[in-house]
Amino acid sequence: VHELCFPNPVYDTFVGNYKRTVKRIDDGYRLCNDLMNCLQERAKIEKAYSQQLTDWSKRWKQLIEKGPQYGTVERAWIAVSVEADKVSELHQEVKNALLNEDFEKVKNWQKDSYHKQMMGGFKETKEAEEGFKKAQKPWAKKLKEMETAKKAYHMACKEEKLAATREANSKAETSVTPDQQKKLHEKVDKCKQDVQKAKEKYEKALEELNKCTPQYMENMEQVFEQCQQFEEKRLTFLREVLLDIKRHLNLTEDQNYATVYRELERTINSASAQEDLKWFNNNHGPGMHMNWPQFEEYNPDATHNVAKREKPKKGNEGAPNTPGSEHVVAHAGDRGSVSSYDKNQAYSAEWSDDEQPASHSGNETNGGNNPFDEESGSGGAKGVRVRALYDYDGQEQDELSFKAGDELTKLEDEDEQGWCKGRLDSGQLGLYPANYVEPI
Repeated sequence: VHELCFPNPVYDTFVGNYKRTVKRIDDGYRLCNDLMNCLQERAKIEKAYSQQLTDWSKRWKQLIEKGPQYGTVERAWIAVSVEADKVSELHQEVKNALLNEDFEKVKNWQKDSYHKQMMGGFKETKEAEEGFKKAQKPWAKKLKEMETAKKAYHMACKEEKLAATREANSKAETSVTPDQQKKLHEKVDKCKQDVQKAKEKYEKALEELNKCTPQYMENMEQVFEQCQQFEEKRLTFLREVLLDIKRHLNLTEDQNYATVYRELERTINSASAQEDLKWFNNNHGPGMHMNWPQFEEYNPDATHNVAKREKPKKGNEGAPNTPGSEHVVAHAGDRGSVSSYDKNQAYSAEWSDDEQPASHSGNETNGGNNPFDEESGSGGAKGVRVRALYDYDGQEQDELSFKAGDELTKLEDEDEQGWCKGRLDSGQLGLYPANYVEPI
């Protein structure tokens, strides 16, 4: 039966399993959805990685700037964080390309290639299934007739064999009368005639089926070829999209990506130990400007060396510059940031062999007695409560030190040089830059 139904193994798909070819159309639509989901997940990964690079870069920039590293080597170290920012931007672009280009391309192709019907399913699926059924219908009818004729022929052969066996057995039995033997013989002859008629009918049905087979094969091939062409378009499109995805993911082909690492290498190679040592010598070593003590005439108008102070100015990034900053030469660019200010101020304004504390708490000065301390026992005048906007380490004995967020009391208004007199909650009195605080 299998040989008659499937004269060539190629047509196994046409006769018994053409639905597999039809189902391939529905599978193509679902695979488009799978690819879009795949792109969305990868885009999510790219976005998360981009954000992690940005967060990492921001955190380590701050730590490096606040840390003790200086000069060209510091600049090279910071360049690693800059690399992370630039690579983060590139991965953000990858995410955008996956969603805005590749995802949309698949979505639009799917929409143009598969047309949903009111009753469900796709137009392309229905056309393919109807095409196969129509091509198969005439041949399937002849096949059914042939199967019926074959079954009748086989039944006739079975009856003939059974009748012949009964006749042979009757000859060996003495109880069978001649009349009964005659009837058995007539039955055998009739079965032989029936077999011959069934055989002729079966052969005729098979002949007619074979006549229809070439046309059946041709019609089925036409429908199958249409399905193949539709699938070829999907496979070709999928290959093109995957190449686009590869191009977007492969940052090594992006000239900007290569530029990032060329710049990073150039910045690192420009780091010079000798240059940094020279800078440190000139700013914190024997080569720095020495402010040796000099004789000063008494000036009744000068209170607590205020006359020597300069009015605070705003720095490049919002943090005020303070008096004494002229003794600190900017490095790695004039940042003027709060963190770099803190780092520079961690060193004494004048070079000395005496060991200096690395940092100052809000209740410490740079050494010696604060001339305002003698006023602390007077009970203190009432003043205005203010809150520190930035960290400040006092550079003179009569200056206060505090951290951003600390609260203190302003006792006198800002003078013409931009300084205020205040008192910490510990009772310590001193001067501080007026633009380092805000009223509470």
